[in-house]
Amino acid sequence: MAKESMKAREVKRQKMVDKYAEKRAALKEAGDFEALQKLPKNSSPVRLHNRCKLTGRPKGYIRQFGISRVMFREMANKGLIPGVKKASW
Repeated sequence: MAKESMKAREVKRQKMVDKYAEKRAALKEAGDFEALQKLPKNSSPVRLHNRCKLTGRPKGYIRQFGISRVMFREMANKGLIPGVKKASW
């Protein structure tokens, strides 16, 4: 389980990315890279980190499902993910 402070930091970064998205796109299209550098660092979408929606785990993230590999495995074993059969794991 991720720390609450780490989850809060990711939420804060996501809000900042959303806030500056249009401005960032306009500056990129205009080619004004000096003004782009003056924007806050956390306004860049590159600084976002994918986290599991259920546990907040940052590693082993599966984009297609939005959860970590650990939660995927648990849910597949319980039959909560349709079409997934347990092989040899």
